[in-house]
Amino acid sequence: MKMKLFLRSIAIAALTGAVLAFSLPVRATSFALLTSGAAAHYVPGEVLVKFKPTASAQERTATVTARGHSVFARLNQPGWAHVKIGTGQTVEAALAAYQNDPNVEYVQPNYIYQTTAAPTDTQYGQLWAFKNTGQNVNSIIQGGDSTYTTNNPGTAGDDVNIEPAWDHITDCSSVVVAVVDSGVNYTQEELVGNMWNGGATYPNHGYNYVDGNSDTMDFHGHGTHVAGIIGAAGNNAKGATGVCWKASIMAVRVMDTRGKGTTANIIQGINFAVANGAKVINMSLGGGSFDMAFSNAITYAQTNDVVVVVAAGNGANDNDDVAAGSAIYPCNFTQPNVVCVAALDQSYALANFSNYGATSVDVGAPGSNILSTWAGTNEVITDSLNDGWTRTTTTTGGWVYDTVSGLNLLLDPSKWLSGTYASNTDDRAYKQFNLGGVNVATLSAYVFVNVTSDGFFAVADSASGGDPFAVALPTFVWGPNYTDTLPATTPSLYQISADISSCISTTCTLGFRLKTGATADLGAAVAILNIQTLTINSITYKILNGTSMASPEVAGLATMLRAYNPQYTYADVVNAIKKGGRATASLAGKTTTGNAIDVMSSLAYINPPTGLTATVQ
Repeated sequence: MKMKLFLRSIAIAALTGAVLAFSLPVRATSFALLTSGAAAHYVPGEVLVKFKPTASAQERTATVTARGHSVFARLNQPGWAHVKIGTGQTVEAALAAYQNDPNVEYVQPNYIYQTTAAPTDTQYGQLWAFKNTGQNVNSIIQGGDSTYTTNNPGTAGDDVNIEPAWDHITDCSSVVVAVVDSGVNYTQEELVGNMWNGGATYPNHGYNYVDGNSDTMDFHGHGTHVAGIIGAAGNNAKGATGVCWKASIMAVRVMDTRGKGTTANIIQGINFAVANGAKVINMSLGGGSFDMAFSNAITYAQTNDVVVVVAAGNGANDNDDVAAGSAIYPCNFTQPNVVCVAALDQSYALANFSNYGATSVDVGAPGSNILSTWAGTNEVITDSLNDGWTRTTTTTGGWVYDTVSGLNLLLDPSKWLSGTYASNTDDRAYKQFNLGGVNVATLSAYVFVNVTSDGFFAVADSASGGDPFAVALPTFVWGPNYTDTLPATTPSLYQISADISSCISTTCTLGFRLKTGATADLGAAVAILNIQTLTINSITYKILNGTSMASPEVAGLATMLRAYNPQYTYADVVNAIKKGGRATASLAGKTTTGNAIDVMSSLAYINPPTGLTATVQ
């Protein structure tokens, strides 16, 4: 199976000093090539086209075929089509071609969105968001990782004030809440009884738009964490609890094993949720470009009376600063059914990673050191890039191991950056890894590549062992004359990550290849290689930080409000969330309300009467 790779460009002025003092995050990602400073990330080779209502089916077909393109699918959104552009054509050229077509109303890229009464549950004491006693949140939980140290322990009383609300309602199962995310581990002990009943048509509680089937199992973990915050079973003497002790959680998988998803998948996920009765949608995801198709899907949800709760983002940026490229969508969409959420820490300071925005972000909620359900156990296999590697070459030299400023590197040539590679050589380096027994495996590494037009760098994997380039087509080929091209005019370092689950075996081999022509150049280097695995189980919990964790607290509140007040419209719910919150100093001037959510106050909130007049008797 060909693995899809994601690359992030990091310019290297000099490959020493601060640049090599790496504190680079290993983020699991896929689908596209991204350059530093890029404002828009999208799937190459695809566009989304919205035809005018007056265009007939024949005219729409002719419009696409005339350009040598083809339709992947008619999206479940009136007028929109998911289009595959021609070989060798760029997205930019396709956008320009469709822009002035008389049958086309709008055309855009297929954007990518980065992968937001006390119960008896055994770990309830760690859930500071629900009851903050000034406790220290620790990482003794299986899979736990309390990495946010600011205000840990925090301030007693700085929580969402949910215990009084639980005296009134804990069962929210009359309202379907959709988690549009990486899927949900529907076998997890706290979620198995709180999943949406999709009947025989959707036996796994939703739909999977990544693989195009009904199995919504979470092979990343993020969606399961979000689902647990909303509706982990409460008062069952085990694990954690959610805002709602009983729930009806619809799993809609739109993000892949690296936590990445596309416009096409996300809008279909929203439309599925709406069409199948969800009245609250949580989307702990975001991207940096205005997206008309995505916006239309939000409007479709609004038309159908659905509240959409979203994360503000984790870049510590002002989302209002559109000119600087800081806007995050869907947070910056302006539809009134959207509630965008910032993250607070254990003393109700704005978390140091949280985005904000006086006109774009609505409320705050706890988002640091949040314990919730997880999809399974994670293991990370790190590699020194030295021991166990088989290196072959058709000339002299080839791949060698060295260190530069303390960083382990696999290099070709040995005088990397100070010399050039050998001409007309085929240099390969590969190593066998034991990946037996896991469910998911993802590769992450940093690579430097600088090759001329007659050479290339490639990555490959093989489950059967041996030289992966001898038994399979390269999974990725990088060079000026090849498809996966990102020319580097100056030395640059890129992060690559790939789902290598097709290589799961006891004999998985991973390899790198540098093929050169007659013209010499600087060559290639590989650094910081690791493989992360996930083994699905039903008992794992994990502590995470992010606005992704704050958003589902608000989605859980929205679900509770609709269950408690069945007559509430989306506008009533949004109003109660915003105006029922309590003023919080760290959010003043940073959000539209200046408020952190307060569950009991929102539950008790009554819309003030309108249209009244008074007369003097």
